[in-house]
Amino acid sequence: MSAMPTYEFRCRTCDDAFEVRRSMSESGDPATCPDGHDDTVRLLSVFARTGAASGAMSPVPAGGGGCCGGGCGCGH
Repeated sequence: MSAMPTYEFRCRTCDDAFEVRRSMSESGDPATCPDGHDDTVRLLSVFARTGAASGAMSPVPAGGGGCCGGGCGCGH
């Protein structure tokens, strides 16, 4: 059995959050909440990667590319 990603959803009817394990090809398919409601929205899952020889890695890149870091074109 191969590992399948977990996707987070929130039910707009009961406001509960729940997870669904499914293949990446089914990631955009609608999901029904455990209480049977169909009005759900997929949440953006965020994770932090840790571990490196020097310790924990920051989940946000440092410098450049962000607003006022030179990448947004705001002139700062």
